[in-house]
Amino acid sequence: MILVLLGPPGAGKGTQAARLTAERGLVQLSTGDMLRAAIANGSELGQRAKAVMAAGELVSDEIVNGLIAERLDVPQSHPGFILDGYPRTQAQAEALDAMLAAKGLHLDHVIELEVNEDALVDRITGRFTCADCGALYHDRSNRPQQDDTCDVCGSHAFKRRPDDNAETVRTRMGEYRAKTAPILPYYEAKGIVTKIDGMADMDEVGHAIDGVLAG
Repeated sequence: MILVLLGPPGAGKGTQAARLTAERGLVQLSTGDMLRAAIANGSELGQRAKAVMAAGELVSDEIVNGLIAERLDVPQSHPGFILDGYPRTQAQAEALDAMLAAKGLHLDHVIELEVNEDALVDRITGRFTCADCGALYHDRSNRPQQDDTCDVCGSHAFKRRPDDNAETVRTRMGEYRAKTAPILPYYEAKGIVTKIDGMADMDEVGHAIDGVLAG
């Protein structure tokens, strides 16, 4: 089972990928994680990526494609995997098709988590976590039972991500629409795209994804 999860930041891709990993044994391939690991390990691709990033430039398709190709060679990936953050462009999508074909594999599903921008801004700007145990909360939908105390560990320290603000969220939404969403027609022509309401309850989204994978 090979699938791509698409959706803007905050749509819930990470949550659903983690669930699929835990319940189905699929391996999550995150380009961000792979880049950090390659840099930390000092691999050839990691050194090239580090130099590019140090210069303030975007990591090239060649480097990202190389990281994906390396990861596909790890045996544990073969039972199935989820691509998170890749592909982002049609060139990357075409490169992925070629890499998979060379290994006798193919992409089964592309699932896009659709969101309402205003509701997503509310979802993201309202979230905060316990600074000690990482428990998740939200200003309106999931406050601690006592405002100054974590329900899980009893800590009184909470934090918010500095980029969880309306301006940043809308900028990231705009980037998604401009750069990543355009690959959808490429996959729609192959008949493998399914759109799911990413604003639904987390469990409902999970059930919808399970329905797609079972089809």
